[in-house]
Amino acid sequence: MNALHAALFEPRRIALIGASADPTRLTARAQLYLRKHGFDGEIFPVHPRESQVLGERAYPTVTDIPGPVDFAYILLNTPHVEGVVNAIAAKGIPAACVLADGFAEAGPEGAALQARLLATARAADLRLLGPNSMGLINLNARIACSVNAALEADSLPAGRIALVSQSGSMMGAIMSRGAPRGIGFSHIVGTGNEADLTAGEVAGLLVDDPQVDAILLFLEAIRAPEHYADLARRAHAAGKPVIVYKLGRSPYGAELATSHTGALAGSDAAAEAFFRAHGIARVATLEALLELPALLIGRRPMARAHRAVAVTTTTGGGGAMAVDCLGVAGIEARAPDPAAAALLDAAGIHHHGRLLDLTLAGAKPDRVAAAIGALQAATDTDLVLSVIGSSAQFKPQDAVAGILRARDAARASGAEKPIAAFLVPQADASLALLAAEGIAAFRTPESAADCIRAWCDWTAPRADATAPAIAHDLPAKPDEADARRLFAALGLASPFAVLAGPQDAAVTAYPVALKILSPDLAHKTEVGGVKLGIADADALRQEAAAMQYRVARMAPEASLTGFLVQPMVKGLGEAILGFRRDPEVGPVVMLGTGGVTAELFRDVTLRLAPVDLSEAEAMIAEVKGLRPLAGWRGLPRGDLVALAQAVVAVSRLAGRADIAEAEINPLIIGPEGAGVTVADAWVVRSSP
Repeated sequence: MNALHAALFEPRRIALIGASADPTRLTARAQLYLRKHGFDGEIFPVHPRESQVLGERAYPTVTDIPGPVDFAYILLNTPHVEGVVNAIAAKGIPAACVLADGFAEAGPEGAALQARLLATARAADLRLLGPNSMGLINLNARIACSVNAALEADSLPAGRIALVSQSGSMMGAIMSRGAPRGIGFSHIVGTGNEADLTAGEVAGLLVDDPQVDAILLFLEAIRAPEHYADLARRAHAAGKPVIVYKLGRSPYGAELATSHTGALAGSDAAAEAFFRAHGIARVATLEALLELPALLIGRRPMARAHRAVAVTTTTGGGGAMAVDCLGVAGIEARAPDPAAAALLDAAGIHHHGRLLDLTLAGAKPDRVAAAIGALQAATDTDLVLSVIGSSAQFKPQDAVAGILRARDAARASGAEKPIAAFLVPQADASLALLAAEGIAAFRTPESAADCIRAWCDWTAPRADATAPAIAHDLPAKPDEADARRLFAALGLASPFAVLAGPQDAAVTAYPVALKILSPDLAHKTEVGGVKLGIADADALRQEAAAMQYRVARMAPEASLTGFLVQPMVKGLGEAILGFRRDPEVGPVVMLGTGGVTAELFRDVTLRLAPVDLSEAEAMIAEVKGLRPLAGWRGLPRGDLVALAQAVVAVSRLAGRADIAEAEINPLIIGPEGAGVTVADAWVVRSSP
């Protein structure tokens, strides 16, 4: 544990600057909650007029507090914060939290104020939490330094799960949702604006904490992605899963993008790729954020997921709901394989189809345990899900007994396959029993499917990847010809010629495609800047003249730099292959179904760039529109080897900080062994 961890999570001397003597005020809560929930260290309220605040000796300024202070919580309004931060820095306090809002989120003046706070803090080695932070809680150490109203509860269940939230209000909401089902937390932190300490850095401080088994993140944005990468790498090494619920999109949305890639590889898609690359499990539902830790704690990501589970149920309708939701999430409920079927037969348990229904056979604990044990023997599933009906509500001990017996037998035999439960009725007692035993239990079929999907998607962090620099000059405002030359430097050369004007028809082979050249027109088809299948030189000259007039009329602001001519090429399929420097997570590479309908169908997949050949091959397998090219139902096979090599090549643009976006759309995929052809290309320089 380092000094910052001690200052934030184990302070013994806390200054509350702006503490109120009126117990009904928000600014009184931190002091009240600290004492209410058992803090036995020293509290120093700072108040300019009061000599005592809520029974504690008060001081006019932070400077007047005798001796060192471990942590300061600034409860003052925005205009007073800057002066107090200066005083805290001068006193040498190592860490402070700012409650007030009205900083970077409030416009230029607020952003300037926040920048000054940060400059002062950095000069003094002071670390700041917030602004707009509801504080932090260490439940095991009985430190509740927060104004969150959830601390009005008489008792706070402590546990071994840490929560770091960019939303202050969600701190209490998530804690309150966990309490009824027996889920307690070790630490709860609100990071607010993250002027200094980000959620990733704060969570990183908790990786080595012996009281933490898993780390939950509630995020609105990814700031300082390097902190999350470091967190994930160290957490994986320590065997502590990191689980994220992320909402919101960055302001750099599709409407600002000039390429299809910019529109399709939006920040949420890029965030998904970021979490996948770093082995951070992502959930889509708030329930799953609470329910997934029990499934991941003590386990490692699977080397290869079958994306299939075995389901046993004591309620036909509940089991069917689970199977249905699993299917929507892309997880198959699979019938018992021969090994599992043999064990079921030996136990006298009838089975058929995808759902092992024990309703009529009698859901006694020994029978449930036998059924689960048999299903664990299957070699083609990743988990056994037990669906429990009304007994979970009215007979909790009996309802969970079969699951516990099966778990104990699996442990004794060294079985690795997890067991989880979906409780169909409202059954808090059963949920608490299963939580106490460390067994994942779900309140809804949707969260069950979400958690199981996250378990199957969970991977180890990939090795750090760097892209070598691509030595190729690129003009300040590149057109398609410049983009093609860049891709040629990456090994993706396709024939083309540049014509200066309509009369420059120096082309020797027909038919050809003709396109206008302009650094201002990413989508040339929309302004009449593309003509296909031109048969001869006379037609080429006529089409070029007509195109020049048409584009100048439809896009008068565009700078026209000539024409591009390329041979007509047919292939077996089309892909969109793009690169983008995402403002949150950095460089990503995208692959999808290509052509003019790319944005319509949004059949794409992303990875952090650069990627290796195996990652490129996995991307190809994820794009539905490319699956026929693998020889589906006897169709001719496309050159997927060349496509994978192209993905790797384009991902190397990560080594060019001067490139914001680049795209090939479509990339024509020829028959097996025939390679790929660049049909259209585009590149955007980064802003200076």
